[in-house]
Amino acid sequence: MTSIGGTEMVDWNLAVATATRFVRPGPDVSRDEARAIVAELRRHAKSSEAHVRGFTRMAPPGVEAAPDGDLARTAPPPHDTPVLVVDRPGWIRANVAGFRAVLKPLLAKMEDRRSSTPGGAVLGAVGGKVTGVELGMLLSFLASRVLGQYETFAPASRDLPAGAQGGRLLLVAPNIVHVERELDVASHDFRLWVCLHEETHRTQFSAVPWLRDHIEGEIQSFLAETDIDPGTLLERLREAAQSLAGAKPEGEERDEGRSLVDLVQTPVQREILGRLTAVMSLLEGHADFVMDGVGPEVVPSVAEIREKFQKRRASGAGRLDQALRKLLGLDAKLRQYRDGERFVRSVVEEVGMDGFNRIWTSPNTLPTKQEIAKPADWVARVHRKADGTP
Repeated sequence: MTSIGGTEMVDWNLAVATATRFVRPGPDVSRDEARAIVAELRRHAKSSEAHVRGFTRMAPPGVEAAPDGDLARTAPPPHDTPVLVVDRPGWIRANVAGFRAVLKPLLAKMEDRRSSTPGGAVLGAVGGKVTGVELGMLLSFLASRVLGQYETFAPASRDLPAGAQGGRLLLVAPNIVHVERELDVASHDFRLWVCLHEETHRTQFSAVPWLRDHIEGEIQSFLAETDIDPGTLLERLREAAQSLAGAKPEGEERDEGRSLVDLVQTPVQREILGRLTAVMSLLEGHADFVMDGVGPEVVPSVAEIREKFQKRRASGAGRLDQALRKLLGLDAKLRQYRDGERFVRSVVEEVGMDGFNRIWTSPNTLPTKQEIAKPADWVARVHRKADGTP
């Protein structure tokens, strides 16, 4: 536990309680409808395994990915990582647990600094609760927007199981129903389409065993380089929470372009962040490419869904939403989808799916941030040099 004198840098229980209290209610559904939705999402998650593995020709170690999509017509072995259909409070609990695990080294470092400050232990009792409230407000905002999520570093708990190596797939049922109604698309098709995207992430990590450790190593290296004053982080969290509450004073628009990530960037961190941005662009773009590639065969209305969903992504939900997206770095997330999908599509068109899959060979074959923008450079580096062509 990262604490001083019985207090924690973040009151995690208060973060959960705050987020659960302020999260928006989900769409109106009857109890029978809710059961049917959960059952359908579970079926789609299961059927997506074969579709994704067949299209990507990726499979866990020891499972041969058959040519010509044959894998799509066979029952794949079960995943180690579970599928959990959750509501918004369930998503909040899962993510608080994940944040707590990943941020533990950073918070321990910040608490060491606080302990050497006169009155730091006293301030900690207040600061931990304030930070818990601020974090809870941000999570309440995000909890109504996430459709699904593959949690790579999820710790297991009694009500939220995880795989032996960590990881679980979350499908947020209320948000999926909300968006399908908002877009006015076929619910069966939209739910399967979402599952295809999230299943791609699960396949990426199950088929590429080194990927999880690589990303975790990069994150921990990033956090190890962080040298941030606890008060500065608290101030930035407060800015975000005040924006969420509509309490941001007039005249502060000049700060809307800042992100929480901007607080913790040294030159070394910028290099690490560049690599993380590239790999996240790859993973998100690959998932978008797969969901649309599989779509025509199993999701009849995929073209309509994609068109409406892209417009929704691009439009945002007003000034408040746009300000928070910038502060939380969500605009960068949207660029990752777009740039990553363009990269994957270009590489597959150039060298085919098997050629693209060389990307999963090792950390050295992952694209750089510059190569995401110029796919031909990745092809030249990984393919032409490896094949002995000039």
